[in-house]
Amino acid sequence: MGSGVHVTIISRRQLLATTAVALIVLPHTALGSILRGALPWEPGKADPPKRVMPGPWLYFTPAEGAMVEALADRLIPPDTETPGGKDAGCAVFIDRQLAGPYGRFDGLYMGAPFQPGSKQQGPQSPVTPAQQYRLALAALDRHSRQTYADTPLVKLTITQQDEIIGNLENGSIKIEGKPGSDFFDQLLKDTQQGFFADPIYGGNKDMAAWKMIGFPGARYDYRDWIDRHNERYPHPPVGIGQHPDWSL
Repeated sequence: MGSGVHVTIISRRQLLATTAVALIVLPHTALGSILRGALPWEPGKADPPKRVMPGPWLYFTPAEGAMVEALADRLIPPDTETPGGKDAGCAVFIDRQLAGPYGRFDGLYMGAPFQPGSKQQGPQSPVTPAQQYRLALAALDRHSRQTYADTPLVKLTITQQDEIIGNLENGSIKIEGKPGSDFFDQLLKDTQQGFFADPIYGGNKDMAAWKMIGFPGARYDYRDWIDRHNERYPHPPVGIGQHPDWSL
């Protein structure tokens, strides 16, 4: 071709023969690791998520838990067909997450310097999610009592609760001197995750959210339905902890 480049075409037989020779000349230890090494897992063993059990709050105080239930019920209001954030267990989901690794920001770099970052950079603060909730809920309680004649947030009317949530979203409510909009974003995200997560984590009680949107859940295979748009899935959803063939 004039370029001086020579292309050698290797047949499949030649490739297999070359691979076999390479294996033969490998040291004994290398062969042992390839052919006689143990599997990196034990058959029949698994590391499933721990099922959230009913019971008292693990992180929230009773007053904090009641506030989060009230807020979740305004972010996801109930209707005639689907429970709202409170009855779906969103506050329970958040409580268990805050009591675990998420609440402590386990696995994330938490050293200085701390400065405002872009949205794509994620949290840039020494305050963990668990600490953020504690500070924010205290600030919301103070705001509620100062604004509505010493009435706690859980006792406010729906309209008044919506006003507080709106002021939190637009940043006019301050938390430790900073706009409350960051906490609003965190609360909204956590509530949404609690509403749609597998029930094993404490939210989405009775798989109400999955039933609402027709999501099949943790079924092994539903490929036949992926392209069948505007067609309701006929089978009930299955959660990780409800599947008859799985044990946790």
